[in-house]
Amino acid sequence: MRYQLYYWPDIQGRGEFVRLALEDAGAAYDDVARAKGGMARMMAIMKEEKRPPFAPPFLKAGRLTIAQVADILFYLGPRLRLAPADEAGRLWLQQLQLTVTDFVKEIHDTHHPVGSGLYYEDQKTEAQRYTQGFLGARAPKYLGYFERVLKNSGGPNLLGRKFSYIDLSMFQLIEGLRHAFPKGMARIERATPGLTALHERVAQRPRIKAYLASERRIPFNASGIFRRYPELDG
Repeated sequence: MRYQLYYWPDIQGRGEFVRLALEDAGAAYDDVARAKGGMARMMAIMKEEKRPPFAPPFLKAGRLTIAQVADILFYLGPRLRLAPADEAGRLWLQQLQLTVTDFVKEIHDTHHPVGSGLYYEDQKTEAQRYTQGFLGARAPKYLGYFERVLKNSGGPNLLGRKFSYIDLSMFQLIEGLRHAFPKGMARIERATPGLTALHERVAQRPRIKAYLASERRIPFNASGIFRRYPELDG
């Protein structure tokens, strides 16, 4: 199977959670919108398919079109050997990934708390107030939860001995939060040593290490989910 991933070509965004799984597994895939004519193909699928995706990312796998990060990973997990074999394990993994989905929404809202249709500069005051609460309470609550899951699993991964796509997603969360809020994360990570160690182990996985050093890894920028605005990182 050669997969086709459709996502915006200039940002990591939500598509990066899928890219990391494909890269770690050494799967054959095309990042379609980054190639010539790819954006037009992506937009056509969203307009013309009988069951259209609402927005990227979405994945083409044969005749299937699968949208939403958690749903894509739920499909890919068993096929890429990044999910447990048993149903209960796969559902637990999906529950964790859906919690990541909730977390990502709150991360996005640090710079767009009022509305996505407004520029950051139009909502800076609200963003500063929102982010104060995010760094003070919400981010520690989410990361503290995953730290507890990791401890309960017996490690070294969030599912115990089984490495899965949730470990890759946790790597991306920590990587992105460190970029956006280096001061805030320095404080928060004092209480999550297990996740910090997990992040470092994922970064050293051979295919992930090679991916991070390649041109395929889009740098963080001011258009993605994880945006560095120093005034927010109090």
